[in-house]
Amino acid sequence: MPKILASRIAELQKSRTPYVHARVVLAEKPTSAKPGDEAIIFADGSMEGFVGGSCSDSTVRSQSVALLEEGNPILLRIAPMPEIDTQSGKRTVHNPCLSGGTLEIFLEPIMPAPVVAIYGDSPISGALLKQGPVAGYEVVEWSSDVDLNNTFAIIVAAHGREDETMLLEAAVLAGVPYVGLVASRKRGASVIDMLTLTPEQKASIFSPAGLDIGAKKPDHIAISILAEMVQAAANQAESAPAKPAFETAIDPVCNMTVAMLPESIHAEIEGQTVWFCAPGCLKAYSANPAAYAS
Repeated sequence: MPKILASRIAELQKSRTPYVHARVVLAEKPTSAKPGDEAIIFADGSMEGFVGGSCSDSTVRSQSVALLEEGNPILLRIAPMPEIDTQSGKRTVHNPCLSGGTLEIFLEPIMPAPVVAIYGDSPISGALLKQGPVAGYEVVEWSSDVDLNNTFAIIVAAHGREDETMLLEAAVLAGVPYVGLVASRKRGASVIDMLTLTPEQKASIFSPAGLDIGAKKPDHIAISILAEMVQAAANQAESAPAKPAFETAIDPVCNMTVAMLPESIHAEIEGQTVWFCAPGCLKAYSANPAAYAS
């Protein structure tokens, strides 16, 4: 399984697909999983690999989908009895379906590096192409192949080429989070004033691109731009409205919280969609729904 997952992970990195890597680090018997078992989980809750039976499987799926929204790794503890969460970075989930064992699974969200497209041929452009990957960005030279809808930043450093205005407008209209113009304050204001955008849209362009740290050399200016991109991403994350990663339902048999994901177990019973943590609960409920009416 590790070899298969390694090959699959290489494919996902190439296709820029986000996923969560799950690895069992503790398994107290009785559990079907053992330390070292691994799986990858996707945004729709689908899973490849194995980190436990159907009950723990449901918990890992739901927690992983939430992590793809949150972005931080956690140590997930799945215990048969209620426990109090007291450690930062650790999340304990009570799973009444477990046969008595306890699992600890390290969940690490793997996100594709944000794409940064550089337009223009200048020393600053070269410095950004060199330094961007070190800062965790996938930096590319602008071309018509760049998908603006999946691009984090467009940085225009074209020194007055005529088509720079077209790219600035296209990037803003596409909702690119960071649109930067490398120019003096005077020229930057003049270029932005010519754009056929609303005042709010014009104000969203970072010009001069980069934090004011007194940078003069191309390498230092590139650092200031990268720092401003980090700051912009943090500000946008703080201002974004919180939204649940998924809706939940209660398994009527064991009262476990179940994520309402396409991969979760559910069935149409007596005209209603009922969600379950495991096939055993579905079987018990289907045999006698009235027994769980309360």
